[in-house]
Amino acid sequence: MKKEAFLKLLDEKRYLISDGATGTNLMQRGLPQGTAAEYWVLSNPDGILGLHDDFLKAGSDIILTCTFGASMPRLEANGLASHFQAVNQAAVSLAKTAAEKTGALVGGSLGPLGQMLKPLGLLDEADAQRFYQEQAELLSKAGVDLLIIETQFDLAEVGAAVRGVQAVSELPLIVSFSFDRGTRTMMGVSPSQFAKQMTGLGLTSLGINCGKSLDDNLNALKELADATDLPIWFKPNAGLPQLDEEGHPVYDVTPEIMSSRVQSWVDAGARIIGGCCGTSPAHLKAIANQVKTLRS
Repeated sequence: MKKEAFLKLLDEKRYLISDGATGTNLMQRGLPQGTAAEYWVLSNPDGILGLHDDFLKAGSDIILTCTFGASMPRLEANGLASHFQAVNQAAVSLAKTAAEKTGALVGGSLGPLGQMLKPLGLLDEADAQRFYQEQAELLSKAGVDLLIIETQFDLAEVGAAVRGVQAVSELPLIVSFSFDRGTRTMMGVSPSQFAKQMTGLGLTSLGINCGKSLDDNLNALKELADATDLPIWFKPNAGLPQLDEEGHPVYDVTPEIMSSRVQSWVDAGARIIGGCCGTSPAHLKAIANQVKTLRS
């Protein structure tokens, strides 16, 4: 898909609906605590496909591949390095199989590498760029419609990520940061700093995902909208988690609460809307129903 075609679709629909959480939903469906979601791509593909299907039934226009942690460093940390190619290709195949039923778009998810760049860590920017480039190439060749570099917090890493992706792909590219310290990332980056750093890079959209409370995410959204003319991707968490008796995270925001916030997100500038951690298909359906009323 070309960037122009994606933007035309967004203009025609006014707002697009993304999907909800991957990891927290898979845990609710039996993924063992502490096990990487990517493990199920090969060992329980029906579990991944079922979640995609549920989000599509809830109203998603875009679903993300289960590849957030499928970069080589993340897979290596989880004992899956030898399956790098297989995981990324299979995850795209599963998402495409689901999306064909509704005509939804498939976004290739690229999460943080899980290592700090120098001087705070041991990772060179050149290696970071290569890791993103390798994953983006696999996702692109496997047939995703767009690419999303998400849940980022470090301007140095995201710079390497964008360079790596753009070296091998001309697909629409969305970059999304997580502001989990109020309206700052764990590295102290503000939405306006993020927008300034991304200016002139040919991106399709800037975004916010994960984070902490709905109020904090809304404040970050407002600051980002003031700093960019690009369409904004917005996938907040369903509030803050508490652990249940089995140690699983339970989020405190109901589908009804999420739905009631959609108007404020749109008013603040969100154009592509979904949810992150804790956002179930029920949450997504409530969000989607509200978005659909705003399209008319």
